[in-house]
Amino acid sequence: MIQLYDFSIGYPQRPLISEANATIGRATLTALIGRNGSGKSTLLRAIAGLNTHYSGRIMLDGKDIASLSAPMMARLVAFVSTKSIRVPNLRCEDLVAMGRAPYTNWIGRMQPADKDIVDRSLRLVGMADYASRTLDTMSDGECQRIMIARALAQDTPIVLLDEPTSFLDLPNRYELCNLLARLAHQEGKTILFSTHELDIALKMTDCIALVHDHTLEVAQTADLRATGRIHSIFGLDQ
Repeated sequence: MIQLYDFSIGYPQRPLISEANATIGRATLTALIGRNGSGKSTLLRAIAGLNTHYSGRIMLDGKDIASLSAPMMARLVAFVSTKSIRVPNLRCEDLVAMGRAPYTNWIGRMQPADKDIVDRSLRLVGMADYASRTLDTMSDGECQRIMIARALAQDTPIVLLDEPTSFLDLPNRYELCNLLARLAHQEGKTILFSTHELDIALKMTDCIALVHDHTLEVAQTADLRATGRIHSIFGLDQ
């Protein structure tokens, strides 16, 4: 669960989000939407503990992140950025194994239980047969699934993704969102992802977190869809 209390973030001459109070529940898939420059990526980085220039409180599963160490944060939240990793000769299973870093011993040695988690994470995203493939030989969609597998191997209750569908074609966008929905509902994850794909957000998510005019509003997708408010804000036809 993600909870924000009196949360504000932005720049001295340009506030992005002001005094927001919001809750994103467990086992839900939530799309974070807003116009370009509204603060979506900034918000995700703050929740992930990567941007501390905010006021108010961010609570993850009842814990204030301001009081958490980096190792504790790494066991609570996994973050998947838009950056594509194409390191030559880096095998998929080795990248996914990096997600086990918060749990391995001081020299980073994986135990059999860690290897089992890596294997399961690859299976969950449908990439078990790609374990020995190197990232530079794979498509954007396949690489994105591997990055999600790494986040799953991190074994956190909360997963954040910054525009995970950006470089994918339309079928792969829907396929990826189907995967995220399954992980939220079947694995009990709190999954929050930013996107510009309003059709996907309105059709495939449980909730929408809307950043608009320095406010943050979280509501059931069906409720927002019924009111037509999203279409009004973005100037779209119903």
